[in-house]
Amino acid sequence: MKEHIRLASRESKGKSIIRIGEVAIGQDLAIIAGPCSIESPEQALTIARAVKAAGANLFRGGAFKPRSSPYSFQGLGLEGLKILEMVRKETGLPTVTEVLDPRDVCWVSEFVDLLQIGARNVQNFSLLKEVGRAGKPVILKRGMYSTLLEWLQSAEYILKEGNPHVVLCERGIRTMETYTRNTLDLSAVPALNELSHLPVVIDPTHGTGRPSLIPAMCLAAIAAGADGIMLEVHHNPAEALSDKDQALLPDQFARLVPKIKTLREMIESWSGTEG
Repeated sequence: MKEHIRLASRESKGKSIIRIGEVAIGQDLAIIAGPCSIESPEQALTIARAVKAAGANLFRGGAFKPRSSPYSFQGLGLEGLKILEMVRKETGLPTVTEVLDPRDVCWVSEFVDLLQIGARNVQNFSLLKEVGRAGKPVILKRGMYSTLLEWLQSAEYILKEGNPHVVLCERGIRTMETYTRNTLDLSAVPALNELSHLPVVIDPTHGTGRPSLIPAMCLAAIAAGADGIMLEVHHNPAEALSDKDQALLPDQFARLVPKIKTLREMIESWSGTEG
């Protein structure tokens, strides 16, 4: 395995710290929250203000949406990016959005602080190389059928182009289970911490597809050693243009964040005592 992940390997360096504004992912607890899709300035600002008040330190929102159906909402594109830029100016929250096409990497990078490569593009090697050349911090989601090695090799493409600012995101894998949207592989967190120096965050929204399961999976992820959580939050899920069935309400998010932070503090305290 080592020969295939020369730069991502744990043996190549100590734990990486990815700095996004005032947030140091890999050191600080990253709480990334926001809607699946950016729908309007009012929607984005309403949610951004709510999640910031509850303790989020990064704001996520899709301007481009890769959808299984070509007839589903595809995102606002440039208008969505401008809204994300406005949200950052209004709230101070660094912003995260997905990029789909190598041709878009350069100009999308002008609007947001952190790029995201989604599960469908984890082995889009042209996109990985372009993101690597851009040097912009990136969240690399696990593919729905990717092994840990395949996922880390995708990260290696970015690192090899000179971009060290890579955060891994476990978002569930496809199994025979149908009760949940995907199967959230929490064992990936300690496994990746053994294999790689890259920070790892968890997306239990896509990992479960069920709001009722999200709190437990967040806490389990923190206990497993995750560096952060990425969640979908919407103030009116019934009217959301995408993923309406899996988003948390702002008040649900606000009740969850203190529990996540308290558990993280307890784990750090135990680690300090053991050390």
